[in-house]
Formats: sequence, structure tokens, C-alpha cells
Amino acid sequence: MTRCISSHGQLFWLLLAFACSWVAASGAEQAPRTDPVEVAALNTILGRWDLRASPAWNISGEPCSGFAVDASAIDSNPNINPAIKCDCLYNNATVCHITKLRVYALNVVGQIPAELQNLTYLNNLNLQQNYLTGPLPSFIGKFTAMQYLTVAINPLSGTLPKELGNLTNLLSLYFDSSGFSGPFPSTFSKLKNLKTLWASDNDFTGKIPDYFGSLTNLLDLRFQGNSFEGPIPETLFNLTQSTSLRIGDIVNGSSSLSFISNLTSLTVLILRNCRISDNLATVNFSKLTGLTLLDLSFNNITGQIPQSILSLENLGFLFLGNNTLSGTLPALKSPSLKNMDFSYNHLSGTFPSWVTGNNLQLNLVANNFILGSSNSSILPSGLNCLQQDIPCFLGSPQYSSFAVDCGSSRSMRGSDNTFYEIDTTNLGAASYYVTSQTRWGVSNVGRFNENPNGSYLMYSSQQFHNALDSELFQTARMSPSSLRYYGIGLENGNYTIELQFAEFAYPDSPTWDSTGRRVFDIYLQGGLKEKNFDVRKTAGGKSYAAVYKKYNATVSKNFLEIHLFWAGKGTCCVPTQGYYGPMISALSVTPDFTPTVRNGVPKKKSKAAAIVGIVIGALVLGLAIMAGIFTLVQKRRRVAQQQEELYNMVGRPNIFSSAELKLATDNFSPQNILGEGGYGPVYKGKLPDGRVIAVKQLSETSHQGKSQFVTEVATISAVQHRNLVKLYGCCIDSNTHLLVYEYHENRSLDRALFGDTGLSLNWPTRFEIILGIARGLTYLHEESSVRIVHRDIKASNVLLDKDLTPKISDFGLAKLFDEKKTHVSTKISGTFGYLAPEYAMRGHLTEKADVFAFGVVALETIAGRSNTDNSLEEDKIYLFEWAWELYERDQVLSILDPRIEDLNGEEALRVIHVALLCTQGSPYQRPPMSRVMKMLTGDIQVSAVVTKPSYIAEWQRRGENTSHITSGYSGDTTGEFST
Repeated sequence: MTRCISSHGQLFWLLLAFACSWVAASGAEQAPRTDPVEVAALNTILGRWDLRASPAWNISGEPCSGFAVDASAIDSNPNINPAIKCDCLYNNATVCHITKLRVYALNVVGQIPAELQNLTYLNNLNLQQNYLTGPLPSFIGKFTAMQYLTVAINPLSGTLPKELGNLTNLLSLYFDSSGFSGPFPSTFSKLKNLKTLWASDNDFTGKIPDYFGSLTNLLDLRFQGNSFEGPIPETLFNLTQSTSLRIGDIVNGSSSLSFISNLTSLTVLILRNCRISDNLATVNFSKLTGLTLLDLSFNNITGQIPQSILSLENLGFLFLGNNTLSGTLPALKSPSLKNMDFSYNHLSGTFPSWVTGNNLQLNLVANNFILGSSNSSILPSGLNCLQQDIPCFLGSPQYSSFAVDCGSSRSMRGSDNTFYEIDTTNLGAASYYVTSQTRWGVSNVGRFNENPNGSYLMYSSQQFHNALDSELFQTARMSPSSLRYYGIGLENGNYTIELQFAEFAYPDSPTWDSTGRRVFDIYLQGGLKEKNFDVRKTAGGKSYAAVYKKYNATVSKNFLEIHLFWAGKGTCCVPTQGYYGPMISALSVTPDFTPTVRNGVPKKKSKAAAIVGIVIGALVLGLAIMAGIFTLVQKRRRVAQQQEELYNMVGRPNIFSSAELKLATDNFSPQNILGEGGYGPVYKGKLPDGRVIAVKQLSETSHQGKSQFVTEVATISAVQHRNLVKLYGCCIDSNTHLLVYEYHENRSLDRALFGDTGLSLNWPTRFEIILGIARGLTYLHEESSVRIVHRDIKASNVLLDKDLTPKISDFGLAKLFDEKKTHVSTKISGTFGYLAPEYAMRGHLTEKADVFAFGVVALETIAGRSNTDNSLEEDKIYLFEWAWELYERDQVLSILDPRIEDLNGEEALRVIHVALLCTQGSPYQRPPMSRVMKMLTGDIQVSAVVTKPSYIAEWQRRGENTSHITSGYSGDTTGEFST
């Protein structure tokens, strides 16, 4: 028994000793701790932002614990915010480093703290939807392990730091609506692993870099609402894995569509408002089988709509509006395609059978469809009143005013006795509506891409500040793209249009919600009235405040158009997804004259009053007064006829008042004269919206009369290209007609070449100028919706913008051709030295007259001198005589301007050969401009140059080669003469 007890006691003590040693060993293995430097940095950051660590990941004061170290994703629990995630495998699992930081939508105020750079192991940083200000610090480049980074929807500022290029492991980058500006850093070319880049709604400038085409892993690229210049880089054809590409709102330049044929993985493609000048036939849409949304609206795309687009099996939304498409609608469409916008094109013909389909939204406004009784009933009523040039009641007005309470289900009478009609139609992505009285209509285009179920009608029960009628502002109509209201059957004359707005979504406090911005443009009768209009900013930064905007507009064809256009600016997702675009609460249209109709009821005329008037007029006023009245009426009719001509022109240009232009040019001060040619003086001016303009004045003695004025406005309004000058509008309410152009600070090419401007035109610059002129002429001759011969191509009619991009100007002598005609015979107009022989001698006009003039300008550009210079030696006076003499001696490069730097001899020789080809005596020996382009760029061999043209010998004998070169902005030296 004693032995047994003793044996059991020894066993007990042995077990107790083993347990103690195990406990001691376990205690020696300490739990991993967070790097103290990172703990201090995190605490400082949270302190600066007045935030507290969540107990879910800060158990007993240890940051890397609980939620911070479990296997869940950092955004798996939205209630844990701010949040961190840690990796605790460092130093044999004894040290934790913070790898993810989420401070999402917490309204933190201030700059990004410097202490953030101490979290050197971060690979995921989410600072989205706060009120962070200042620049994105350069130390962001230290986070070389970063894979996910978002600072979107913050009022940051400055340019993107080049150090972002160090984040070569980055997969997702978001800085949309973040206030950044300037060009993209070249270092972004190193982000080869990048899959998602959202950069919309900033103020990025310059061109979209070509290197984005080398980021071949990109799946989702968004570049809407910036200030990028065109063209869209063709290198994007390399993004064959991309599923979503959204580019919009290119400020200038001209882009092609060809690159998208290669993007066969796309499901969403938006190239909206990108200044694309191309034909739909250049793209094989049948390869883009995955597309669900295609938006190519607000460009200058030509051609017919191919059947292949409407046959795409997955396509649900198609936006092709506001282009220059022609032809008929395709005969078939896929069952999935339910939303289609074809508005504002040149489509015609009858409707295919599919337009009768169920749940179909189809916007066909502003086309040329044949609307008979058989097919007009299959679409919402009123389309016949919204076709191009055939508004209802043309010449027979029924109304003189109307007002609309946008989005409201009940009519009301305002405090000023204005009667506001209801506007409850639930317009969708592609739809229109005309009232049963055919008094007004509305058209909507666009889809809230971030929220497919976004509302087009908005409501608020709040009271509104400064509102005469607060109830008007409690409803509103919102559009994700383009919203137009129309007045139909209005009596012609001048009107006052009042638009009423109020923002009721964004608070005024410094919170992320308050970073929301609603920005859109306002047009009346096709003329821009407000650029980047911001409702809340106009209200002094306040929400729930009424904003009243009054404008004047002229109705000339019994039709009024009010257009609110989203150009990509402003936030997309504040306070909710898909909340953006123009929003309007109410509008009213009232006449500035005494109407003769009473909104549908003709005004009755008093017979007695008429008899008394006749008697009094006959007895008192007499024949002299009647003659005066007759003269006044005739004068008004002439003015009205001239105005009607302008309003009927393509593009409906903006009409400026003479008062506006007097103010812009300091009453046409002589100090603002840029130049003066045969047309009249040209003045520099500045509009209230900040645009710098060139105002071209038609002098009373000008050879270029009112018909040429009409021609110039009509022609340049019908065509848009990066190498054609942009017309802002014209003025017709004074005796002197005026044209308002964009201002080009480097003025004309002849001034840059022959004047003392200080411009350094090296070879690459001159070559690009020549290519630009060739592109512009190719567009006029072969690519625009109308076939145009300029008739006065010369160095003084080529303007240079700030980047020395050439812009062809002065379309006063342009001729529009019937496609079936080979030539026209016309009175000869133009400038000596640039006239083709067949045109100068016989009035035989084709595009080859422009080709001849281009050859002259090309040679002048590389020689740095005009085609005639009497100050030179006798054998050099006439440029083409000298050129041919050198060419025949195989010394033609001697003609080059000695001031040229960085010469490319091969390109120079190519230009000279092309110039000699373009100036051949026979038009049949001159190449078309499209072939000229290919020869200049080296895409095809330069055709063999034939013998010296006979007209050169004739010029030598007759001494009739004269040229009139005038320095100045317009360089209008055009004269008219007959043979």
C-alpha cells in the first residue's frame, strides 16, 4: 500500500512539472504585434480626421486584431468604417503590417496627412467620398505594393504626381470627380498591370496619351467630362481585353472610328461628343457581339446605319443621335434592342415593321422620315411636328406663349398669373412627347449608366428660398444626356424665355455629399447661352434656392427649341448612383411683341376700328405718310427675309446681337483690329463667357456681298473638322453683317511665313501644317455630308491656333456641288497666283481647283516666301518657275527656306513632288486630295511628275502672274472678276 501511494505521488509530481514547463513554453511564444511606427501613424491620421478606431479591429488597443486579421474582405462589413486589414506573417509571425486602409464616405475634412506615408506596406487604399482637399502627395509613389487606390469624389486639386507611375502592381485606380487638372503624366505608361481606370469629371488637358494603347490589361477605361483634345489615339485598338470604354467631350480635333473594330470584348462602348468625323461603314460591328450599350451620339458620323448594328444579339441600348447619318432605317433588329435614339440626323424613308414592337423606346425627332397616315399612328403622336424643317403650323401660327411645370402632375397658376401646364410623361432613354393641343413638346435621350433604373422625374417636399412660387420647384425633370423642350406653332418674333432651376440633392455643409456638382450647357435655337452651367453655384453655393435665368430668342419658323445638354461634367454618383445631367423645374415662353393670336384662338378684328382707321389715315395722314409706311414695311420685309435666310441655314448658328459684339470688341475699337482684307476689318473680342473671338465685318464696299455672307455661314455651319475654322455665330441686326469666329492667336499662315512674327516654324511644324490643310480639303471634297469646293485656298485663308494647327477659313466663295455633276461653270472668283488654269480661263470649276491652290500653298510653306516676290532676282520672282528650273537640274531642295530647322529631306522632297503634281496644267493630271494625303504621309508612292506645265511659259510671256498678299488675321484678299 505504501509503495502504491509513493508511486502515485511521483507520477503526480511528474505530470505537474510537465504541465508547468508546457505553460512556460507557451507563454514564451508572444502574439504578433503591429509595427509601432504604423500604430503611431494610424493614430495620428485618425486623430487628424476626428475618427476613432473600431473595437471590431482594435481589440484591447491592438490595431491588427479581430476584423483586421480575419479572412473577410475589407469592404465585407460596411458598418466597420474606418477599417484596416493586416498581414501578420512578418519576422517569423511576430510583426503585423497594415496592408489595407478604408476611410469611405465619412466626410473627413482636410488634406491627406503626411503620416500616411509611414504605412509603407499598403496595397489597398480607399479614401473615396470624403472632403479631402489639396493635392495628391508625391509620396503616394512609395506604395509600390499598391493594387487598389481610390480618391474619387473629393475636392482635391492640382496635377497628378508623376510618382504614380511607380505603382507598377496597381490593378484598379479611381480618381473620377476629384478636381485634378493638367495632362496625364508620361509615367502612367509603366502601369502595365492596370485593369480599371476611372478618370471622368476632372479637368485633364492635352491629348489622351498614345501609351494607353500599350496598357493591354485594361478592362474598364473612363475618360468622360474632361478637356482632352482630339484625336482619340488609334493605339487604343490594342485594348482587345477591354469590356468597357467610355470617352467623351473632346474639346477639339477630329477622331476616327476605325480602332473600335478590334475591341471585340466590349460590352459597353461610349464615344459621346468626341468630335468623331467618320463613316459607320469603317467599322465591322458584327465582330462586337458582346455589346449591350453603344453610344456614338453628338459626333459628325456619316453614312447609313448598317444592319450589323441592329442585329447584335446582346445590344439593348443604341444612341446614334446628333450625327449626320443618312438613308433609311435597317429592315431588321434583334429582340434585345429596346432603346434606340436616331434623333437629329438626316434619315429618311418609311418605317420598318419592327417599330411596332412592344416595350420599344424610339426617338426619331429631327429627321426627314415620310410620315403618312398609315405609319404615323404606329409611333407616339406629334412626330410630324418634330421633323426637320416641317414643324406644324408653319406660316399659320396658333400660339404666342406657353409655360411648363416640369415633372408635375397638376397644372398651376403662378404669382404672375402665368399658367403652367403639367409635364408628367415618364420619358425614358430614347423618347419624346407632344401635347394633345400640339402646343409644346419634349424630347429626352440618355441612360443613367451607373443606375439603369435612375429616375427621370424628381420630387422634393422642401420649401425653396427666393422662390416666387415654391411649388414649381418641388418637381423637376432630369436627363442623363440631352433634354429638349419645343414650342410649336408660335407666332414669329422675339420672345423672352425664363428657365427656373433649383438644386435639392446636395447639402451646403462640407461633406462628401456636398461635393456633388450638376453641370450642363444651355442652348436656345441651337445657340449656346450657358457653358458649364451649375445650378447650385449660380445660387451662391446653396441648395433649395430658386435660380431664374432669362434669355431672348427669335422665332422665325413658328418653332422654338430649348436644349439642356450634359457634356460629361459634374459628379455621376452623388448622392446616389446615376444622379447627374440637366434638371429643370419650370419654364415659360412669352412674346416681346403684341401677338395676333391668342394661344389657338385668332384675335378678332374690329370692323369699326378698321373703318375709322382707314378714314383717319386717308384724311389726316395722306399719301405721304402711307408712302413712308410702305417704305418702312418694305425695309422690314427685306430684313425679315435676310433673317429667314440665316435661320434656314444648316446648323442654325448662334445669332449675336450687335450690342453684344460692340461690348466684346470695345465698340469695335481700332486697337482691337487684327487685320483687314477685301471683306472688311477683323476685330478681336471677348464674350462674357470668357471665349476670345474674332469678329469679321462685312464692309459696305466689299466685293464679298450679302450672298457670300449667307454662303459662308451656311457652308461652315454644315461642316465640322479639326482643320476648318469654327464659326461661333453671326450678327444680322445691324446694317453691317458680322461673322463671329474662334480666335486664333497665331493668326494666318501668310503672316507666320512672310511676316515678322517671331514664330519659329521648323520642319515638323511646317509638315504638319501642310498635312492639316490637306486633311481639311479632303474632308470638304470627299468626307463631309455635302461636297464643297472652297475656291479661295491661299496662305492668308489658313489660320493657326495656339498649337499651330492649321484651320481653313473664309468660305464666302465656296461652292456646294451636286454629287452627280462632274463640274460647274461659274463666274470666276479667287486670288491670282492660286487659280487653276482651267478655272481662270474658262470658269470650269471642280475640286481640282482647290488641289491646284493647295500645291501653291504647300510650296510657299516650305519655301518661306509667296508665289510672287518682285524684290528677288529675276529668275526667282515667280516661285513655280524657279521650282521647275531647280527640279529639272535635280537641285529642287535648294528652294527650301534656309530658316528651316530639323529638316527631314525625304519628307521635303515628297512635299515638293506632290506640289508639282497638284499644280499640273490639266485637272486630270492632278491627284484627288485623299491621294495627296497618302502620298504626303508615304502610304503610297508619289506619282511620277510629268513635264513642266505650259502655263508657266505663258506667264513668262504675258507677265500676268500677280499675287496679292495681305498680312493680318483674315487675309481676305479675294477679288471677283469675269472673263
